[in-house]
Amino acid sequence: MADITNGAVSVTLRDTHPRRTTPLEESPSDAPKRILLAAPRGYCAGVDRAVVAVEKALDQFGAPVYVRKQIVHNIEVVESLTERGAIFVDEVDEVPEGSHLVFSAHGVSPAVKAAAAERSLLAIDATCPLVTKVHREAERFSGQDFHILLVGHEGHEEVEGTMGHAPDSTTLVNDPDAADTVVVPDTENLIWLSQTTLSVDETMETVRRLRKRFPHLQDPPSDDICYATQNRQVAIKKIAPDCDLVLVVGSSNSSNSVRLVEVALDMGARSAYRVDYAAEVKQEWLDGVSTIGVSSGASVPEYLVDELLADLRQAGFAHVDTVTTATEDLMFSLPKELRGESDRPLGGRRS
Repeated sequence: MADITNGAVSVTLRDTHPRRTTPLEESPSDAPKRILLAAPRGYCAGVDRAVVAVEKALDQFGAPVYVRKQIVHNIEVVESLTERGAIFVDEVDEVPEGSHLVFSAHGVSPAVKAAAAERSLLAIDATCPLVTKVHREAERFSGQDFHILLVGHEGHEEVEGTMGHAPDSTTLVNDPDAADTVVVPDTENLIWLSQTTLSVDETMETVRRLRKRFPHLQDPPSDDICYATQNRQVAIKKIAPDCDLVLVVGSSNSSNSVRLVEVALDMGARSAYRVDYAAEVKQEWLDGVSTIGVSSGASVPEYLVDELLADLRQAGFAHVDTVTTATEDLMFSLPKELRGESDRPLGGRRS
């Protein structure tokens, strides 16, 4: 087994992942077997931008290029970039002075940027523009003497970055139950913001319970949960009631991928699982199944879905119906440090 540490986030090369020793077998069933393929799925514009930023930095400046945390929450993407010469680190003090450093799509606090500047690092900010929007909101409302209730998951890089923009004016609310006990310094001048990759329904339940306790709680000027997160949840809601099994391709630290599994179960799927690779699908999951729903998180390259579909085809699920609930056309430009005259805006899925 090959671990790449080097003062970095530990990752394992793809060829060491556990593999199924035998292909999936076709289970006997009288019912026709089909797949409902959710659309949209996979890469969003912010992920596309961040991954291309690392690729372009490697092309432009040569290896190594350092990346703080995982550029996006997908093990395959991290491993592929590692093989090209990217080095993933936990903190900027692990990066040699004067090196190129990419900030991940999840964003960082001003303190992290200051620490990078102190080490004379050549920083490339690949923060998703939709996360940057939340950062600007936090700064603005803090400056207007609001106390911010940030709905998000403790320890998530995006939450840490957002709280760092208004550390003295922000209280984290981890889930709906936390809304019942959170303590705030001022019950009058309150506003809520949210992590961009949460479950829409759970976030609204958290806000409902907060407002029950704090009637003066104000809403942000626009929804913080990103379009891609919402679109993928809507698509899962559409297919889940008709599915015996839902399979979501995505990594365990991908908040939006984990939420897709939860949404599928909430909407009536008999079972639902998250997998990084097609090889992780277990034969027993397919027993008695006639309809499988398939989707992927916003940081998942499309070829991983294609591999899953190929394996399921061998198991008799040859008929695929694509269920489309939205069309995504949002595009983002590359970070300014990497822009050239010929660079196109980035968005959608990349294979």
